Amino acid sequence: MKINAELVEKTLVLFLREEIHKFGFQKGILGLSGGLDSAVVAYLAAKALGPENLLLLLLPYQSSDRNNLEDARDVVLRLKTPSYEIDVTPQIDAYFSANPTDDRLAFGNKIARERMSILFDFSQREKAMVLGTSNKTELLLGYGTWYGDMASSLNPLGDLYKTQVFQLAEALGVSEAVRAKAPSADLWPGQTDEGEMGLTYAEADKILYLLVDRRMTPEEVAEEGYPSSLVQKICAMVKRNQFKRQLPVIAKLSHRTVEKDFLYPRDWGV
Repeated sequence: MKINAELVEKTLVLFLREEIHKFGFQKGILGLSGGLDSAVVAYLAAKALGPENLLLLLLPYQSSDRNNLEDARDVVLRLKTPSYEIDVTPQIDAYFSANPTDDRLAFGNKIARERMSILFDFSQREKAMVLGTSNKTELLLGYGTWYGDMASSLNPLGDLYKTQVFQLAEALGVSEAVRAKAPSADLWPGQTDEGEMGLTYAEADKILYLLVDRRMTPEEVAEEGYPSSLVQKICAMVKRNQFKRQLPVIAKLSHRTVEKDFLYPRDWGV
């Protein structure tokens, strides 16, 4: 699953530049967590648009890992991009003081959606397109918050597995501090992606590649030497989270229904 990082970089830089300009925008905006994926998108977008046309928002909660915040600040300094740092603690705490919960996942999802709400608010203020940071592994496994970190206008990483994003990050010159840390959505103290999923990205990516890209059956993948229980677990996650990978299903009542029959931008000169 090794990528030609130079070719991938050129392709994604061109993708971002063409798509953003095609929709009549000049700027991009994204939430910078201090993690790998958002750093990679920031590096790509700075190359595509110029640093002056990229806005990076740092949106920590009070329990966020301070090392992540420092790494995010370092990316801003390295890229020389405009940025804002907004503490989301007051609005999150105000909401949960009125609507308390012991559900840690619900709490984390609220933080993720609050951050995306702020990004889209700034998108309108700055006339900038929101750039997504979800990679192919996360999208397939449903590891992300629906209408939170999974929401965006453009997603350059959605066809790269997590292990491939690591390869691209190294080629782009993303710092070792960012590349070496355990992947985490930083939704609560000590939270890690792999710990929450119960498997490593290396395991997931190899199996997903065989299931999705090679179109092998679960039985064929198991015959390649992977534990059947792990293969079945991954298959179940992919199936269970299909709803996160599509627009809301529309009930068909007319001859031409949005996203079913009305699919052609050329009908309207787009």
